[in-house]
Amino acid sequence: MKGFLFASNFIMLIDTHAHLYSKEFEKDIDEVIVRARDNGLSHILLPNIDIESINQLNKLVNRDDVFFKRMMGLHPCSVKDDFKDQLSHIKNELITKDCKAVGEIGIDLYWDKTFQIQQEEAFLEQCQWSIDYNLPIVIHSRESTDRIMQLIKTNFNSQLRGVFHCFVGDEKQAHDIIDLGFYLGIGGVVTFKNSDLRNQLINVPLNRILIETDSPYLAPVPYRGKRNESSYITNVVDELSKIYSLPIEKVSEITTKNALKLFNL
Repeated sequence: MKGFLFASNFIMLIDTHAHLYSKEFEKDIDEVIVRARDNGLSHILLPNIDIESINQLNKLVNRDDVFFKRMMGLHPCSVKDDFKDQLSHIKNELITKDCKAVGEIGIDLYWDKTFQIQQEEAFLEQCQWSIDYNLPIVIHSRESTDRIMQLIKTNFNSQLRGVFHCFVGDEKQAHDIIDLGFYLGIGGVVTFKNSDLRNQLINVPLNRILIETDSPYLAPVPYRGKRNESSYITNVVDELSKIYSLPIEKVSEITTKNALKLFNL
Protein backbone atom coordinates (compact mmCIF):
# COMPACT_ATOMS: atom_id res chain seq x y z
CA MET A 1 0.00 0.00 0.00
CA LYS A 2 1.52 3.31 -1.02
CA GLY A 3 0.22 6.05 1.20
CA PHE A 4 -2.82 6.24 3.41
CA LEU A 5 -4.94 8.79 1.57
CA PHE A 6 -8.24 10.37 2.45
CA ALA A 7 -9.91 13.66 1.55
CA SER A 8 -6.89 14.40 -0.67
CA ASN A 9 -4.58 14.49 2.37
CA PHE A 10 -2.15 12.00 3.81
CA ILE A 11 -3.09 10.42 7.09
CA MET A 12 -0.12 11.25 9.29
CA LEU A 13 1.17 8.35 11.36
CA ILE A 14 3.82 8.07 14.07
CA ASP A 15 5.90 4.95 14.62
CA THR A 16 6.53 5.28 18.34
CA HIS A 17 9.13 2.51 18.54
CA ALA A 18 11.58 1.46 15.81
CA HIS A 19 15.25 0.48 15.80
CA LEU A 20 16.00 1.76 12.30
CA TYR A 21 19.60 2.50 13.29
CA SER A 22 20.34 -1.23 13.68
CA LYS A 23 22.60 -3.19 11.35
CA GLU A 24 19.62 -4.78 9.60
CA PHE A 25 19.07 -1.46 7.80
CA GLU A 26 22.68 -0.61 6.90
CA LYS A 27 22.32 -1.43 3.20
CA ASP A 28 18.96 0.16 2.40
CA ILE A 29 18.09 2.76 5.02
CA ASP A 30 17.43 5.35 2.27
CA GLU A 31 14.76 3.16 0.70
CA VAL A 32 13.30 2.32 4.12
CA ILE A 33 12.91 6.03 4.88
CA VAL A 34 11.27 6.72 1.51
CA ARG A 35 8.76 3.90 2.03
CA ALA A 36 7.98 5.18 5.52
CA ARG A 37 7.30 8.68 4.24
CA ASP A 38 5.23 7.34 1.34
CA ASN A 39 3.03 5.47 3.82
CA GLY A 40 2.29 8.60 5.83
CA LEU A 41 4.90 8.51 8.60
CA SER A 42 5.55 11.98 10.02
CA HIS A 43 7.80 10.91 12.91
CA ILE A 44 9.71 7.81 13.97
CA LEU A 45 10.85 7.47 17.59
CA LEU A 46 14.12 5.63 18.14
CA PRO A 47 14.65 3.81 21.47
CA ASN A 48 18.21 3.25 22.62
CA ILE A 49 19.58 -0.16 23.69
CA ASP A 50 22.95 0.43 25.39
CA ILE A 51 26.14 2.45 25.00
CA GLU A 52 27.03 0.55 21.82
CA SER A 53 23.89 1.69 20.00
CA ILE A 54 24.13 5.39 20.82
CA ASN A 55 26.37 6.48 17.94
CA GLN A 56 24.28 4.85 15.22
CA LEU A 57 21.08 6.20 16.77
CA ASN A 58 22.54 9.71 16.90
CA LYS A 59 23.67 9.51 13.29
CA LEU A 60 20.11 8.83 12.18
CA VAL A 61 18.70 11.66 14.29
CA ASN A 62 21.39 14.05 13.02
CA ARG A 63 20.38 13.15 9.49
CA ASP A 64 16.83 14.46 10.07
CA ASP A 65 15.93 15.56 13.58
CA VAL A 66 12.36 16.39 12.58
CA PHE A 67 11.52 12.97 11.18
CA PHE A 68 13.57 10.97 13.71
CA LYS A 69 13.21 11.51 17.45
CA ARG A 70 15.69 10.25 20.02
CA MET A 71 14.91 8.27 23.17
CA MET A 72 17.65 7.32 25.60
CA GLY A 73 17.79 4.40 28.01
CA LEU A 74 19.38 1.07 28.88
CA HIS A 75 17.49 -1.98 27.62
CA PRO A 76 17.00 -4.64 30.33
CA CYS A 77 18.67 -7.33 28.20
CA SER A 78 21.80 -5.16 28.21
CA VAL A 79 21.90 -4.94 32.01
CA LYS A 80 24.99 -6.83 33.17
CA ASP A 81 27.62 -6.35 35.89
CA ASP A 82 28.70 -3.04 34.31
CA PHE A 83 25.19 -1.55 34.25
CA LYS A 84 26.06 1.39 36.52
CA ASP A 85 28.81 2.52 34.15
CA GLN A 86 26.41 2.17 31.24
CA LEU A 87 23.76 4.20 33.07
CA SER A 88 26.25 6.99 33.74
CA HIS A 89 27.11 7.27 30.06
CA ILE A 90 23.49 7.04 28.95
CA LYS A 91 22.36 9.65 31.45
CA ASN A 92 24.91 12.07 30.02
CA GLU A 93 23.39 11.54 26.58
CA LEU A 94 19.91 12.08 27.99
CA ILE A 95 20.70 15.42 29.58
CA THR A 96 22.90 16.80 26.78
CA LYS A 97 20.77 15.79 23.77
CA ASP A 98 17.17 16.45 22.76
CA CYS A 99 15.42 13.30 23.97
CA LYS A 100 11.68 12.66 23.86
CA ALA A 101 11.61 9.83 26.39
CA VAL A 102 13.63 7.60 28.69
CA GLY A 103 13.70 4.31 26.88
CA GLU A 104 13.85 1.52 26.18
CA ILE A 105 13.89 0.47 29.83
CA GLY A 106 12.27 -2.25 31.89
CA ILE A 107 12.62 -5.87 32.95
CA ASP A 108 12.94 -8.96 30.75
CA LEU A 109 12.42 -12.32 32.45
CA TYR A 110 11.94 -14.34 29.26
CA TRP A 111 15.52 -15.08 28.28
CA ASP A 112 17.44 -14.99 31.54
CA LYS A 113 16.65 -14.09 35.16
CA THR A 114 20.30 -13.93 36.24
CA PHE A 115 20.34 -10.15 36.43
CA GLN A 116 16.77 -9.53 37.61
CA ILE A 117 17.88 -7.60 40.70
CA GLN A 118 20.18 -5.41 38.59
CA GLN A 119 17.45 -4.93 35.99
CA GLU A 120 15.09 -3.72 38.69
CA GLU A 121 17.68 -1.34 40.09
CA ALA A 122 18.43 0.04 36.62
CA PHE A 123 14.71 0.41 35.91
CA LEU A 124 14.05 2.34 39.11
CA GLU A 125 16.98 4.67 38.51
CA GLN A 126 15.83 5.44 34.98
CA CYS A 127 12.28 6.01 36.20
CA GLN A 128 13.70 8.65 38.51
CA TRP A 129 15.34 10.31 35.50
CA SER A 130 11.92 10.62 33.91
CA ILE A 131 10.70 12.52 36.95
CA ASP A 132 13.81 14.65 37.22
CA TYR A 133 13.72 15.66 33.55
CA ASN A 134 9.96 15.55 32.97
CA LEU A 135 10.06 12.85 30.31
CA PRO A 136 7.85 9.82 29.63
CA ILE A 137 9.26 6.31 29.92
CA VAL A 138 9.11 3.55 27.32
CA ILE A 139 8.83 0.20 29.06
CA HIS A 140 9.98 -3.23 27.87
CA SER A 141 8.02 -5.74 29.97
CA ARG A 142 8.51 -9.21 28.55
CA GLU A 143 7.25 -11.73 31.13
CA SER A 144 7.42 -8.93 33.72
CA THR A 145 4.35 -6.70 33.30
CA ASP A 146 2.89 -7.38 36.74
CA ARG A 147 6.25 -6.97 38.46
CA ILE A 148 6.85 -3.64 36.73
CA MET A 149 3.42 -2.36 37.69
CA GLN A 150 4.13 -3.37 41.29
CA LEU A 151 7.44 -1.47 41.27
CA ILE A 152 5.77 1.62 39.82
CA LYS A 153 2.97 1.59 42.38
CA THR A 154 5.36 1.02 45.29
CA ASN A 155 8.00 3.56 44.35
CA PHE A 156 6.43 6.32 42.29
CA ASN A 157 2.71 6.64 43.06
CA SER A 158 1.32 8.37 39.93
CA GLN A 159 4.49 10.36 39.24
CA LEU A 160 5.30 8.57 35.99
CA ARG A 161 3.82 8.61 32.50
CA GLY A 162 4.73 6.59 29.45
CA VAL A 163 3.95 3.49 27.43
CA PHE A 164 4.17 -0.26 27.91
CA HIS A 165 5.85 -1.03 24.60
CA CYS A 166 4.82 -4.17 22.68
CA PHE A 167 1.85 -4.89 24.91
CA VAL A 168 0.69 -8.51 24.55
CA GLY A 169 -1.13 -8.97 27.86
CA ASP A 170 -4.77 -9.49 28.73
CA GLU A 171 -7.63 -7.05 29.19
CA LYS A 172 -7.17 -6.80 32.97
CA GLN A 173 -3.51 -5.91 32.60
CA ALA A 174 -4.43 -3.38 29.93
CA HIS A 175 -6.86 -1.61 32.24
CA ASP A 176 -4.41 -1.78 35.16
CA ILE A 177 -1.77 -0.11 32.97
CA ILE A 178 -4.22 2.58 31.90
CA ASP A 179 -5.20 3.15 35.53
CA LEU A 180 -1.52 3.90 36.21
CA GLY A 181 -1.73 6.64 33.58
CA PHE A 182 0.15 4.76 30.86
CA TYR A 183 -0.49 3.97 27.22
CA LEU A 184 -0.29 0.61 25.45
CA GLY A 185 2.10 0.20 22.53
CA ILE A 186 0.50 -2.01 19.87
CA GLY A 187 2.44 -3.45 16.95
CA GLY A 188 2.59 -6.37 14.56
CA VAL A 189 1.57 -9.02 17.11
CA VAL A 190 -2.03 -7.79 16.88
CA THR A 191 -2.13 -9.06 13.28
CA PHE A 192 -0.88 -12.57 14.06
CA LYS A 193 -3.53 -15.22 13.42
CA ASN A 194 -2.60 -17.13 16.60
CA SER A 195 -2.64 -14.02 18.80
CA ASP A 196 -5.52 -13.32 21.16
CA LEU A 197 -4.48 -9.68 21.53
CA ARG A 198 -7.25 -8.40 19.26
CA ASN A 199 -9.86 -9.91 21.61
CA GLN A 200 -8.17 -8.41 24.67
CA LEU A 201 -8.28 -4.91 23.15
CA ILE A 202 -11.99 -4.76 22.29
CA ASN A 203 -12.90 -3.04 25.56
CA VAL A 204 -9.71 -0.99 25.83
CA PRO A 205 -10.11 2.69 24.85
CA LEU A 206 -8.34 3.65 21.65
CA ASN A 207 -7.30 6.95 23.21
CA ARG A 208 -4.82 5.00 25.35
CA ILE A 209 -3.15 3.18 22.45
CA LEU A 210 0.02 4.04 20.53
CA ILE A 211 1.06 2.33 17.33
CA GLU A 212 4.57 1.01 16.79
CA THR A 213 6.56 -1.46 14.70
CA ASP A 214 9.57 -2.40 16.87
CA SER A 215 11.46 -2.70 13.59
CA PRO A 216 13.30 -4.84 12.62
CA TYR A 217 11.36 -7.25 14.86
CA LEU A 218 7.78 -8.58 14.91
CA ALA A 219 6.74 -7.78 11.36
CA PRO A 220 2.95 -7.82 10.90
CA VAL A 221 1.03 -10.13 8.62
CA PRO A 222 1.60 -10.51 5.64
CA TYR A 223 5.31 -9.88 6.35
CA ARG A 224 5.57 -12.05 9.45
CA GLY A 225 8.96 -13.74 9.70
CA LYS A 226 10.65 -11.08 7.56
CA ARG A 227 12.46 -7.92 8.57
CA ASN A 228 10.01 -5.35 9.91
CA GLU A 229 10.15 -1.69 8.89
CA SER A 230 8.23 1.46 9.72
CA SER A 231 6.17 1.52 6.52
CA TYR A 232 4.42 -1.65 7.71
CA ILE A 233 2.70 0.33 10.45
CA THR A 234 -0.24 0.69 8.08
CA ASN A 235 -0.96 -3.01 8.64
CA VAL A 236 -1.27 -2.34 12.36
CA VAL A 237 -3.68 0.51 11.67
CA ASP A 238 -5.72 -1.75 9.38
CA GLU A 239 -6.09 -4.34 12.13
CA LEU A 240 -7.03 -1.75 14.76
CA SER A 241 -9.68 -0.34 12.43
CA LYS A 242 -11.26 -3.80 12.31
CA ILE A 243 -11.05 -4.31 16.07
CA TYR A 244 -12.68 -0.96 16.85
CA SER A 245 -15.00 -0.88 13.82
CA LEU A 246 -13.65 2.55 12.91
CA PRO A 247 -12.32 3.98 9.65
CA ILE A 248 -8.55 3.91 9.28
CA GLU A 249 -8.68 7.72 9.21
CA LYS A 250 -10.11 7.81 12.73
CA VAL A 251 -7.69 5.22 14.11
CA SER A 252 -4.80 7.18 12.60
CA GLU A 253 -6.06 10.48 13.96
CA ILE A 254 -6.54 9.20 17.51
CA THR A 255 -3.29 7.27 17.79
CA THR A 256 -1.32 10.16 16.29
CA LYS A 257 -2.84 12.59 18.81
CA ASN A 258 -1.91 10.15 21.57
CA ALA A 259 1.72 10.09 20.45
CA LEU A 260 1.92 13.87 20.00
CA LYS A 261 0.62 14.35 23.52
CA LEU A 262 2.75 11.77 25.32
CA PHE A 263 6.04 12.63 23.62
CA ASN A 264 5.44 16.38 23.35
CA LEU A 265 6.05 16.36 19.59
